[in-house]
Amino acid sequence: MQTTHRVLMVRPCRFGFNPDTAASNAYQQATLEGEAAQAAAVAEFDAYVALLRANGVTVDVIQDTPLPHTPDSIFPNNWFSTHADGRLFLYPMEGANRRLERRADIVAWLRGSFAAGELIDLSAAEHQGRYLEGTGSMVLDRVQRRIYAALSSRTHGDELQAFASRIGYQVTAFTATDAAGRPIYHTNVLMCVGPDWAVVCLEAVEDAEERRCLQQQLQADGKDIIAISREQVVALAGNMLALHNAAGEPLVVLSQRASDALDDAQRSRLAGHGRLLTPAIPVIETLGGGGVRCMLAELFLPEHPTAPAAFTQRY
Repeated sequence: MQTTHRVLMVRPCRFGFNPDTAASNAYQQATLEGEAAQAAAVAEFDAYVALLRANGVTVDVIQDTPLPHTPDSIFPNNWFSTHADGRLFLYPMEGANRRLERRADIVAWLRGSFAAGELIDLSAAEHQGRYLEGTGSMVLDRVQRRIYAALSSRTHGDELQAFASRIGYQVTAFTATDAAGRPIYHTNVLMCVGPDWAVVCLEAVEDAEERRCLQQQLQADGKDIIAISREQVVALAGNMLALHNAAGEPLVVLSQRASDALDDAQRSRLAGHGRLLTPAIPVIETLGGGGVRCMLAELFLPEHPTAPAAFTQRY
């Protein structure tokens, strides 16, 4: 199945602009700091969680800890991913302080609360300067068993191919840049794949052959392609996620800023694939350089019938 009804989110404790990631993330802007940044981020986070829950999505919320300081802990999808076959992957991260986000207690909860099988820790590659930042680096088509990946300093080709081989997926890789010619740091900034649709910034793929291959692969897999512009990518309009709720209703999550950046035709086509949920997270987007999709770690592990229903460390 391409979508899930259950996600994990990390409630921030010391959210703020992260200097460890700024060199490769052109979307970060240091507009607030300290307590003001944290207070605004928590308010946006809590409203986002409430919106998801009100629409039938199961959200497991984990409270971040003051130490070690992890300003980007709000984006957990980069350090782990879960899979319906029971496998749990941990990933190599570029930013030094982002590596501290990998928490043994979260891994233990996942393994205890679900029918988890193999734990595969790929993080050692970060010590050789090779990175693969989870479902930020990779947009997964779980039905077609395909990985879409924009190569960048955070998405190393060798690690990508090794992961694909291990999980039995095919790779469609390409290079994507912003209007200034800088590599787009994560694939999920410029594209999203749903069950029968895809949002993608084709114009960011300047190589004509790579662009043709990307478009043809999406078409071959039966996707309704909704193309967005580089300007819309700046508004994180590609950073969205397909979910479903407990009743099986399809949902599409994108931020209010992203929704506002789409034109009426794009928004209408997207709404044809699921109810649009549009949380407002402008401070998180601006300081963190990531969006609503980055905040959602999808839980695909088979649920354990005797496990606790939610993470015990509540807020």
